[in-house]
Amino acid sequence: MTDPTFTSTGGAFADRRPRVVVCGLGPAGPELVTAATTAAVERIDHRFVRTTRHPAAPVVRDAVSFDHLYEQAGTIDDVYAGIVEALVAAADAHGEVLYAVPGSPVVAERTVELLLADDRMAVELVPALSFVDLAWVRLGIDPVERGVRLVDGHRFATEAAGERGPLLVGQCDDRDVLSEVKLAIGDVVDALDVGASAATHVGAAETAVADDRDEHDVRQAGAGAEPTVVVLQRLGLPDEQVTELPWHELDRAVTPDHLTSVYVPALGAPVAGEVAAFAEVVRRLRADCPWDSQQTHHTLRRHLLEEAYEVLEAIDHLDVEAGDGFDLLEEELGDLLFQVVFHATLAAEAGRFTLADVARGISTKLISRHPHVFAGVEVADADEVAERWEQLKKAEKGRASVMDGIPAALPALLYASKVQRKAESQGVDWRSLVGDDPGLSEAGRLLLDAVDTVRRAGDDAESELRIAAEHVRDRYRAQES
Repeated sequence: MTDPTFTSTGGAFADRRPRVVVCGLGPAGPELVTAATTAAVERIDHRFVRTTRHPAAPVVRDAVSFDHLYEQAGTIDDVYAGIVEALVAAADAHGEVLYAVPGSPVVAERTVELLLADDRMAVELVPALSFVDLAWVRLGIDPVERGVRLVDGHRFATEAAGERGPLLVGQCDDRDVLSEVKLAIGDVVDALDVGASAATHVGAAETAVADDRDEHDVRQAGAGAEPTVVVLQRLGLPDEQVTELPWHELDRAVTPDHLTSVYVPALGAPVAGEVAAFAEVVRRLRADCPWDSQQTHHTLRRHLLEEAYEVLEAIDHLDVEAGDGFDLLEEELGDLLFQVVFHATLAAEAGRFTLADVARGISTKLISRHPHVFAGVEVADADEVAERWEQLKKAEKGRASVMDGIPAALPALLYASKVQRKAESQGVDWRSLVGDDPGLSEAGRLLLDAVDTVRRAGDDAESELRIAAEHVRDRYRAQES
């Protein structure tokens, strides 16, 4: 890697390669631009800025911006690569060029990382203030004492994997980044604990943090409350905002811009790196694979069904006592998970929901339907649990009957089993509902009886019939040979 320190202009060790001088524009307006940056701008004639979408960009007069790359490139990595190539070409042509970036050159600046790794040019860094310098002030915390980790929002899934926080997430410049942060954090965000820092506030810098609450007050405010994060926007500008909000509203309640960052006070458990990384793989496939990019919820329907059946087949061949079949079950569950994440990714693209919403929704549902586990309600046995489940589900969905909601597309054996089980959960024998019904054939009665026999034995009629048919198939093949 190229040494980023200042080099001499003469002598045996002088670096004669084309030079890119990188300076920082600070976190806000021109008043926070350092004298060193101003001097570099005055000294170097050929100037570039990463983007004009920064309040201090006018300081760099007559500069060429790379805003057009953000509009034309397919991915953010393409933007960064394009900037590096343009700077290399300009440095070759002029010997020395200036490159101005928002904030500090050494804080969450991917283009500078790429420049330093490129041996075609010498790189000189001019120190500057960063958004983190204002963030610590607004949050009212000492980052060293707290052990805050700085993370790039565009690489949150990988950089935050295994971390418990606290985390300051920069580069949260679009809703997709906020969704990724929300997804990776999931339900592990702890209640807000930022010492004497503020609750929600919108306003100027001098009143951005309320410092009259002690540690006890902040902890009490978070106890039993919705876990929260702090969103910091446009720090140092007249319209800056420092807002505390429930973590699950992160990609809904916030309109992100290039001056947005997020503070995650603490995590009850490490960020789920594997799940977040997998979701990133699916997003990448969706963006770059011709087949995946064409799929819709409807075209994926048959694939979801096939993967579900393959999971069932793996379960049918699972030998728990011998420990056989678990590798196959793991693989098939992964294929099924891919379908779930794919559908969630499509929904996120449409702005409907994310994988985090799916996880949160099922978690909330399970908690509400298990008051005997989470709310201290006493139940006598599993039968009472089943009865309560159906009644809670009926009330929750606003259904007129516990029979409502059984998917009509279910295989017939499974459909019959669910109907029998729902009736039984309410203390009704399904046979009493049949009676002498002339509309029910003898064959139908026999099949209902068979399903009931299998169900009461604790087995699944669909699976048992499939296994039995496979035995016939295999025996026939054996005699064929």
